Amino acid sequence: MKDQIIRLLGQKNYVPLAAENLRRHLRVPPERLREFDQTLRTLEQTGQVARIKGNRYVRPREADLIPGRIRMNRQGKGFLQPDDPGIKEIAVPESATGTALHEDRVLVRRDVRPKGLRRDAAEPGTGAVVRVLQRRRTQIVGTLQRSRQFLYVIPDDPRIPHDVYVPEPRDVGRPTRVGDKVVVELREWQSRHTNPEGEIVEVLGAPDAEGVDMLSVLRQYDLPLHFPKPVLHEARGIGTTVHARDLAGRVDCRRHRVITIDPDDAKDFDDAFCLERVGHDQWRLWVHIADVSHYVKPGTALDAEARKRGNSTYLVDRVIPMLPEALSNELCSLKPNVDRLTRCVEFLVTNDGRVLNTKCYSAVVHSQRRFTYGEVLEILQRKPTPDPIEQMLHQAHELAQRIRRRRFHAGSLDLDFPETKIRLDDRGRISRIEKVENDVSHQLIEEFMLLANEAVAARLMNQRKPAVYRVHESPDAKRLQEYREEVLSHNVPCGNLSHPAEVQKLLARLNGLPIGQALKIGFLKSLMRARYAVEPLGHYGLAKKKYTHFTSPIRRYADLVVHRALFEKNHGSYSALKETAEHISVTERNSADAERDSKDVKLFAFLNAQLKSGHPERYPALVTDVRNFGFFVDVPGLAMSGLVPLSTVEDDFFTFDAARNHLVGRRTRRIIRLGDKVTVQVAKVDSFKKQVDFRLAVEDKSAGSRTPASPRTTSHHAAPSSRPRSVGRRQPQRFGNRKGNR
Repeated sequence: MKDQIIRLLGQKNYVPLAAENLRRHLRVPPERLREFDQTLRTLEQTGQVARIKGNRYVRPREADLIPGRIRMNRQGKGFLQPDDPGIKEIAVPESATGTALHEDRVLVRRDVRPKGLRRDAAEPGTGAVVRVLQRRRTQIVGTLQRSRQFLYVIPDDPRIPHDVYVPEPRDVGRPTRVGDKVVVELREWQSRHTNPEGEIVEVLGAPDAEGVDMLSVLRQYDLPLHFPKPVLHEARGIGTTVHARDLAGRVDCRRHRVITIDPDDAKDFDDAFCLERVGHDQWRLWVHIADVSHYVKPGTALDAEARKRGNSTYLVDRVIPMLPEALSNELCSLKPNVDRLTRCVEFLVTNDGRVLNTKCYSAVVHSQRRFTYGEVLEILQRKPTPDPIEQMLHQAHELAQRIRRRRFHAGSLDLDFPETKIRLDDRGRISRIEKVENDVSHQLIEEFMLLANEAVAARLMNQRKPAVYRVHESPDAKRLQEYREEVLSHNVPCGNLSHPAEVQKLLARLNGLPIGQALKIGFLKSLMRARYAVEPLGHYGLAKKKYTHFTSPIRRYADLVVHRALFEKNHGSYSALKETAEHISVTERNSADAERDSKDVKLFAFLNAQLKSGHPERYPALVTDVRNFGFFVDVPGLAMSGLVPLSTVEDDFFTFDAARNHLVGRRTRRIIRLGDKVTVQVAKVDSFKKQVDFRLAVEDKSAGSRTPASPRTTSHHAAPSSRPRSVGRRQPQRFGNRKGNR
């Protein structure tokens, strides 16, 4: 039925028809009318056909209609990621987003302007939402408020600019008070000129009550707290040990010096390695990845739930795993001193890091030791003992660094930033914030995992097998040009950034400049976000034409799909894999947002406590942008960025020098410019808007000040390009982090 409809709409002489006429034209028998209607609805929801004026149906492209998924920023602007990989991202102005919400599937009419005589004139990448095809989210979390006439809910998500009108709640199981956090089921929303309406389905409680902050995050992002019973039943039925029957057809690597390296609080060890010298200038490297596909089969409840979740989500106080603990932390986890099943990529590598050949096969291992990053770093910082495993670690480090140098020589971009880890006490409050450096212990594992990901992608492409790839597309030329002009305005030499070699030169140059960190953050904002696709479009940040995700099947469904594609037949059709790639791209972004918000709510409480104490802490900060209304700072100690406005500075009046791009105090002649280091304190926390305001710390004499600065400022937290923006941790790696999650 589906193919018949698409074929009809694709005929050259086809004239748009309504559903009734389509049925008549296709001669659909009465007993298949329901099937026809359902198929037509599905085709419309997936964007394969479009309904135009008069409820007639056409193929979308013929009416300049582009189906895809829209992402909203905090200023209300939308960005459409088209279903067709050949179409670039389309910007949707705030006034043209209609009733679309973040991550909805929508139909956008692309703006097409006449080219005139200029045949090479590029069409502008803008458009307007004409229809919401499918809601990503039907429930939202917010704070209940009351006006004189009605109740309404202010959404927690700042990307939803409208309050939601609600009737008096009924049958929610507990009393509702103004100010409570609630869950609202959205009703039909017809026009962006009116507020959406909904119904309260759950009352979470007062926002400052214990546990409500994290429960709000869980509900906001639809993260499940428990696995369904059939899933747990299947997991328990698999057992807890590797049996002799599981070893058939596997290479026995149990005598190898296999080890794992992970964070100190990790429980799911999904990768391990072993390294041996096989000649004067050659090494054999085994990269072992947990064989989740041996236990999680297509068509099972385990597989359906893993696909639904898409990935594990690491909130600040808990992990929402993709697989039940019996698998993720036990049977699949490459724990020491027990047999475990793996998929192995074996490399023959030269002393200078060149890969001579690779093999992929199923194996069984018996990990000899579990290391944390801290333990490995300590070993690498001293001479090795006679312990053969310590000697292997030193050899692996030297080889990994040579591989790393080759990777950067080939064009890979050095965009690693320190990350932060929040530690909580027994009451769920922040006890300390730790800085996590991308040191050589992390780099050792990262290089080996990247090598495996690239090798598997190359093999899949050579075998022409349909699979899911990790893609990171080249940045938009306009964004790069705007960024280049920004760099040049600071008198920093900058070549043509469309050439990766020039990007590398710039990043190396920035590493040695006071303003380098700030400009590097600006470059990250110009990059596309990595995603999954069935087309091997390559990875811009890593400068790799062949790349996928293979090394974390315990926590990423994409890797499980790739394992099946590499080792199994009939693992999935192209269309099914395409749908999966889009789905897991969405779940990955959803998890990233949830992880960020889980940190933010804890940080809000932490900073509010500082304000109430009357003695807020002082934090070193970096000036990342300067405007006529204030300057923006990045606060690494909090993993936040924010605005220090000038409107309430009492001891001076600052003017903006647009030519030199800095602020000058009229009385003190103090200059504030990009790259300056200042000290700030929190001034205000607005949990409604998810905003934190900073002020310069009292008696701060940095940034070239001639006199003590004592401004007391409150402001809206803002982004460089516009006024309001929410607080959040930095996003230093839009395309990756440890263990090849790029």
